[in-house]
Amino acid sequence: MIKMEKITKKMILGEIVSKYPNSIEVFIKHGLHCAGCGMAYSETVEEAAQMHGLKIDKLLKDLNKAAAKKK
Repeated sequence: MIKMEKITKKMILGEIVSKYPNSIEVFIKHGLHCAGCGMAYSETVEEAAQMHGLKIDKLLKDLNKAAAKKK
């Protein structure tokens, strides 16, 4: 069995989207429409959450839930 890598606040948005395409829905739900833009390849989850005033714990919980349902 392959164990899923837990998404952390230090991961780059683009890396998450590449590994877990269904994470895009989570980013959009939280108002992070930048998951597909150029910044996504240099910005961490933590940086994006801070810039948009989001609660990182809720974002990470939702991202990890989506990743566990990998399509």
